[in-house]
Amino acid sequence: MSKVIVSQLSKSFNHQKILNDISFSVNSGERIAIVGASGSGKTTLIQCMLGILKSDSGNVTIDDHFMPHLNSLRKIGYMAQSDALYEDLTGLENLRFFGKLYRLHKKELQASIDDVAKITELTSHLNKRVAQYSGGMKRRLSLAISLLHQPQLLILDEPTVGVDPLLKRKIWQSLIDLNRNGTTIIITTHVMEEAEACDKLLLLYNNKMIGFGSPLRLKAHYQVDTIEDIFIKVGELQ
Repeated sequence: MSKVIVSQLSKSFNHQKILNDISFSVNSGERIAIVGASGSGKTTLIQCMLGILKSDSGNVTIDDHFMPHLNSLRKIGYMAQSDALYEDLTGLENLRFFGKLYRLHKKELQASIDDVAKITELTSHLNKRVAQYSGGMKRRLSLAISLLHQPQLLILDEPTVGVDPLLKRKIWQSLIDLNRNGTTIIITTHVMEEAEACDKLLLLYNNKMIGFGSPLRLKAHYQVDTIEDIFIKVGELQ
């Protein structure tokens, strides 16, 4: 179970409003994309949801627990926009380190490493130092780490930035497979093709939520043909 409820969430930095009264809910097993231009508040929103940042007002619950909540956090896989990796270690050593933080036992951890390395096509690169990885490989390793403990909820901030198109498609197929097996997925993305592959979109514009619902419903509401056209139309009305 991974029911997420965000209620009247607001956040400012240096008296500048970054999030303005955001409310929405994510049902267990849904695939949600948070979509908006750079600076619209996407990363701030997920960091407030996880309790990494403290909101000015409002609250977030995951499975009826107010965040941050330790037991709820253990069920979450989080991939940040910036890779938090130990570059002096190999990919395998990074995976083992984070696996121990997730309290995976030796045999269980090795099986999980084998699975996530296969998903992210890193198996042949695990013994290389991360300092030798390309930017795309580091993103893939960050994704692998977020999947290690088979989380019930995945929160991914721009998961496919810097990843080549073919591997991006494979990663998305893996995410869809995880979702079909019950994992709730929340991503931020600039890629409309990725957004349209989700059950619902949360659209952020000028730090406000301008829509939340299925791609078809949002396009029908704004009477446009594409998600990009929604942002254009809203901008013209400002």
